[in-house]
Amino acid sequence: MSITPFTITDTHTHIYYNVHTEKLHQQLQRCFENSVKRLFLPNVDADSVSQVMDTVKLYPDNCFPMLGLHPCSVKNNYREELDRIEKAINEHKIYAIGEIGLDLYWDKSTLEIQKEAFRIQVGWAKSLGLPINIHCREAFDELFELLHELKDEKLFGILHCFTGNLEQAIQAIESGFALGIGGVVTYKKSGLDTVLKEIPIDHIVLETDAPYLAPTPFRGKENESSYIVHIAQKVADIYQLDILDIANITTANSKRIFRI
Repeated sequence: MSITPFTITDTHTHIYYNVHTEKLHQQLQRCFENSVKRLFLPNVDADSVSQVMDTVKLYPDNCFPMLGLHPCSVKNNYREELDRIEKAINEHKIYAIGEIGLDLYWDKSTLEIQKEAFRIQVGWAKSLGLPINIHCREAFDELFELLHELKDEKLFGILHCFTGNLEQAIQAIESGFALGIGGVVTYKKSGLDTVLKEIPIDHIVLETDAPYLAPTPFRGKENESSYIVHIAQKVADIYQLDILDIANITTANSKRIFRI
């Protein structure tokens, strides 16, 4: 699928996993051919910071870093990990703290330290005037409780990979967050299309979460950021707008959040 020149923003991609390989350059070339010109990169732990920053050095006009500790990376040594990531934040220009959050799908036993890691990183974001990029899997109730605890005028960002119901969407928006819409919206039984029909488009941004959650027609295969055009087209169908309008509106939304 090739489209006429405009800018689509992928607000969440792990394309940096391919840094120092030809695959990175090939994927970014396909992005540029499909007008995907802005990509925001969240690390997942201290070791992946260098992958993010090396990718940004190669494509400084297109790739923008976020740094944080992913909830699945919150282990007993999480404070050491946070110290390393905070050091990197002090050394680099970043555009969000992320991805951070709660994940009860893989390990419920770490919930309390996940919460503490989240609180610490929200503190970083507030002190730096940055948005946060939230990962939430099977933990909406716990997340919203935390957001209520931490809510003030400095708390804002994106609820990445949103797949919740309308009530959860409204709660996220009222908490100061845009909804990150990815490949799941293209799945027939996701129900996300019916939720979005009730949500004003100025509250959503697009993302891939590549290499995960590839949209239809690539479902089950490795995802990449250029596939965001399929997500954009599905969102265009839902809102009964042209894909050009979706690109322009969601990119403007991302600029408002990331301030770039």
